[in-house]
Amino acid sequence: MSRAAVPGLPTPHPIGGLLPALYADDDFAQRFTAGLDTVLAPVFATLDNLPAYFQPRLAPPDFLAWLARWLGVEDDPSWPDEVRRTVVARAVELHRLRGTRRGLRELLRLALGVGARITDGGGVYWSTTPGAPLPPAPSGELLVRVWPERVAEVDPAQVLAVVRASCPVHLSCRVEVLPGPPPDEGEVTDA
Repeated sequence: MSRAAVPGLPTPHPIGGLLPALYADDDFAQRFTAGLDTVLAPVFATLDNLPAYFQPRLAPPDFLAWLARWLGVEDDPSWPDEVRRTVVARAVELHRLRGTRRGLRELLRLALGVGARITDGGGVYWSTTPGAPLPPAPSGELLVRVWPERVAEVDPAQVLAVVRASCPVHLSCRVEVLPGPPPDEGEVTDA
């Protein structure tokens, strides 16, 4: 959608009525300013509704992509508009959770309608004993198991794209698509 040419859009401030009385009866001046009114009407309409452009639920779809980039949120044009609007509206929360299992699970659920179980290959170790042996090296792999929740079929390429966009650079990412939720394996959940 473009706000540049909206046929029949009236202007709230016609220029012809603002001209001096000398030009009020001049046909050329009135037609010329009417042409300018046609050009300026979408500008006035946009400026009059500017606060709505910054609300993801009300913003026009073409402006929503710009708003998502402005907020630094992953935005895929192939997602339905309602999903895109929800992701942009929850941008602050998603940024706060970025880099956590919960954040990735929430993003996958919102964007693609899938459930996820994430196994992180990284790790943090500490010891209160001086000279303690070094811990084993982390595997360096992020395993994401997904299953359909709101969708009938899971697209592994889309899941991998979302995971790679959220995965730390030093980890490799692997995605497995399951028919349903796996049995509980004692996964540690994080906030």
